[in-house]
Amino acid sequence: MSKNILIVDDSTIMRKMLVKVFEGAGHTVVGMASSGAESIELYKELNPDLVTMDITMRGMDGLTAAREIIAIDSNARVLILSNLDEDKYRDEVDRIGAIGLANKHNPDHILELVGE
Repeated sequence: MSKNILIVDDSTIMRKMLVKVFEGAGHTVVGMASSGAESIELYKELNPDLVTMDITMRGMDGLTAAREIIAIDSNARVLILSNLDEDKYRDEVDRIGAIGLANKHNPDHILELVGE
């Protein structure tokens, strides 16, 4: 089933790559944000089916932004993406209620977690 997705990453290159991954799988990218604070505002405005959230960003990091989004909408689906050590963040990702954690450079795993 096609999903409306909000991509949050401070890297323009990574946002473009994720757009290709999602649109290639039949999903719609409804918005993109480059910061945690921007992601919260766009989430309220766009009400996407899914948010992909980078962990490390200037200002508000992705884990804090994900917590805020889930506090606003307990049904929010947030997928945390990182190229950092996944094991280091796994417990925190579970604690905040995100749907999972995936390496940014593993599109197959990302799509699996999105639930094509």
